[in-house]
Amino acid sequence: MADQLSIVDKTANPAPLGLMGFGMTTVLLNLHNANIIALSAMILGMGIFYGGIAQVIAGIMEWKKGNTFATTAFTSYGMFWLVLVTLWLLPDMGFGKAPAADDAALTAFLFMWGLFTFVLFIGTFKLSRALQVVFGTLTILFFLLAYEHTIPGDNPMRHTIGMIAGYEGIFCGMSAIYTGLAQVLNEVYGKKLLPL
Repeated sequence: MADQLSIVDKTANPAPLGLMGFGMTTVLLNLHNANIIALSAMILGMGIFYGGIAQVIAGIMEWKKGNTFATTAFTSYGMFWLVLVTLWLLPDMGFGKAPAADDAALTAFLFMWGLFTFVLFIGTFKLSRALQVVFGTLTILFFLLAYEHTIPGDNPMRHTIGMIAGYEGIFCGMSAIYTGLAQVLNEVYGKKLLPL
């Protein structure tokens, strides 16, 4: 009987890249939502390249590793960032005849992402506590943002819900940054330096 060759996967863990792309971009956007900084090209650039493209790359790398959950999450949220920036920029670029997304459209958009995230959150019960925090707070963030767009623009409650969502989103993004960097440091040191 011929000896069977075993192939050892020596490729890097792509999860920290995806978590950092998601986390840093989420923190920066939610600094805007919390009225700490203005929406600028910096946030849009992060949305396209780090939150968007880097997460899609991480998702493709997770596919190669056979990780369906991470493939679905990173690829989807990478595309979310690309779509979100497109929603902001497309109406001003003169492409097509579609008007800018109104509050009803944004409510539906954000609600669907909240529903998707909630299902992934259920999946994290079989994973780590750190990922439970990331996906749990992201679910809340999407539903808060969806709710914000149901409130008329002149109602002060809209501003309040937006601020709450902003601070909650900063926490969500920071939890993703922690999870990504903890994985990096734990691997570098070869031991559980930071709990996950």
